[in-house]
Amino acid sequence: MTTPITNPRPVTTPITIETHEPVGNLMVDSRLVEFINEEALPLAPVARERFWEGFATLFNQFSEDNRALLEERDRLQGAIDGYHQEHPGVPDPTAYQQFLRDIGYLHDEPTRVWARTHHVDEEIAQMSGPQLVVPITNLRFSINAANARWGSLYDALYGTDAISEQDGAEPGRAYNPVRGERVIAWARGFLDRAVPLSSGSHADVVEYRAGRNFKAKLTSGEVVGLTDKDAYAGYRGSPDAPTGILLKNNGLHIEIQFDAESPVGKTDMAGVSDVVMEAAITTIMDFEDSVAMVDGPDKVIGYRNWLALNDGTASEEMEKGGRTFTRTLSPHLSFTTPDFSTMELNGRSLMLCRNVGHLMTTPAVLDEQGRELPEGILDALVTSLCALPGLKSNDENPSASQNASIYIVKPKQHGADEVAFTSRVFAEVEDILGLERNTIKMGIMDEERRTTVNLMACIEQAVDRIIFINTGFLDRTGDEIHTSMAAGPMIRKAEMKSATWMKNYEDWNVDVGLAAHLPGRAQIGKGMWAMTELMADMLETKGAHPLAGASTAWVPSPTGATLHATHYHEVDVRERQEDIMKQGRRATLEGLLTIPLAPATDWTKDERRNEVDNSCQSILGYVVRWIEQGVGCSKVPDISDVALMEDRATCRISSQMLANWIRHDVVSADFVVDSLKRMAKVVDQQNAGDPSYLPVTPSDSEGSFEDSIAWLAARDLVLEGTKSPSGYTEPILHARRREFKARHGLV
Repeated sequence: MTTPITNPRPVTTPITIETHEPVGNLMVDSRLVEFINEEALPLAPVARERFWEGFATLFNQFSEDNRALLEERDRLQGAIDGYHQEHPGVPDPTAYQQFLRDIGYLHDEPTRVWARTHHVDEEIAQMSGPQLVVPITNLRFSINAANARWGSLYDALYGTDAISEQDGAEPGRAYNPVRGERVIAWARGFLDRAVPLSSGSHADVVEYRAGRNFKAKLTSGEVVGLTDKDAYAGYRGSPDAPTGILLKNNGLHIEIQFDAESPVGKTDMAGVSDVVMEAAITTIMDFEDSVAMVDGPDKVIGYRNWLALNDGTASEEMEKGGRTFTRTLSPHLSFTTPDFSTMELNGRSLMLCRNVGHLMTTPAVLDEQGRELPEGILDALVTSLCALPGLKSNDENPSASQNASIYIVKPKQHGADEVAFTSRVFAEVEDILGLERNTIKMGIMDEERRTTVNLMACIEQAVDRIIFINTGFLDRTGDEIHTSMAAGPMIRKAEMKSATWMKNYEDWNVDVGLAAHLPGRAQIGKGMWAMTELMADMLETKGAHPLAGASTAWVPSPTGATLHATHYHEVDVRERQEDIMKQGRRATLEGLLTIPLAPATDWTKDERRNEVDNSCQSILGYVVRWIEQGVGCSKVPDISDVALMEDRATCRISSQMLANWIRHDVVSADFVVDSLKRMAKVVDQQNAGDPSYLPVTPSDSEGSFEDSIAWLAARDLVLEGTKSPSGYTEPILHARRREFKARHGLV
């Protein structure tokens, strides 16, 4: 029988030292060494000897500082736990703030912080639009995300619930003209809102013409232009019979495409075959929450894919509709401008790279005592090395960055000292790789409470690198629960989105970003839409993000990006940000520090059971794929069989909520374990069609739930949730995944 983890600080399975080789005083996984020597360094202007000398120096210089930062987290959390044990319940706001200042958790906000990041690509500095997040270990997803800069609005509407299926509008296998008519009507209405004609409607156009001026002939015979003449950007084909007309609104392009012979175009009186949106302006290629990388070989898969994306060689053989083809990265798009010159637009999303946080260590790099060293330090160096080919543009490989910058999103940082540490690591990496100072830009994820309350100080520590802040509300909720774990029982998960701290958090992030003058140099972002199949609901609600002053927001798919792009045509984000700045700071520190404690815990047994079952099913449904299949992010059906995009952040919320309720006797540990056993049957049924799935429920009376490493991981996440650093799921998941790989001989 495998026992629960009692010390969830990063733990390991035994490392076979024969798979490592010496680098200075370190031991480095030989497969990682081979990848760097044979694949990455040949594409970089860095000598092998210089790189490996810098590699050893980097770890020797920063590993102990990294450990010290984690010890400081533990000290602060211990002090906060002690405070709440002495002062249970909702604390006095004044006394609580003073306590947080006294222990060094809360600092005075610096004044006159002004972002001064240089050489930032326009997709980050000037444009507002959707942002994709994609697991770097899945090359097919990564290529699709990079190519999601442009997306078919017709396809996005036709293939999702954005268009109702009622009254004969079902999608079906063959083209349904009833559904097609509704798609066309929706798209024409969108064009009327985004790029209106000077008279009439796009729905009444029988012919579009290009050339020096945009012209549209209506059913009445009237020929009209655009309300905003500057919205006409160019065309493809001939002026009298264009194959595409390019329009622009709020900094984003729309292409009306024409093909009178296509199934759609031949039914359209203007021959319009599609409306193509400039959609995923930026994409985060993720090495963190959406992946399951636990050792050297796993890291090499991610690094190899990131290198291929940057040098332009990424390709993947795919099968669709019985046809096999090779998917590659999109080239630039070429248009003729109104003055008859040639204009090229980027065919790819600008790529950012999310490294891991400071907590995790990796068996890929060991010190002289055989201890694992910080994975974040490894990521900083190797992802930057792999990004170097993307800094040089040519016709065969349009560069990842037109301004020769490397964009790294750094998650799970706690406060300004940790941001300053990251900046120092980036500076050393720049020296190793021979890069100019501040080539490596930093995205700060505002997803830990200590970062939120000190956000301006965090930005100040990265003032020459900052290109991104966002509200990662999922992880932020997990940290909210864990930080105040000892204060009392928390409100239910569904109530968190309307809690006082959450409203202040969302406004605070934008307020601080605007006060630090991020617009024009950095993105202000909002979080993920997790309900991948509910695009109608997304269209109805996610427009709130640009209205909130966010220049970007996360979407789970290229289709989601195409639909979400419509919101940025309806809201001029820069104008909205100026309006918000005129209002002054809206959020307050007191509101931000309002702990979401339940006023009473007199829920019925059924209410408790439903809440616990919901969380247990969510945890187990996610964990079985993470542990057994190495899938870090996927569409996981919830207890009602609604597909949700799950990653470690959603798992963190559920496990921390249950750990909190157990601690404060809302439910017992046995009550939760019983739920995990019952929910195992639900998860088994939901995965019955997956031939690689291993059932969690014992097949006979001699079996045990504890035979399933995935079930043990789910149990540990809850029962050890109060001990896990900051409530993070990674230490337990990594340990159990390595255990699974060792048991099944997976390399």
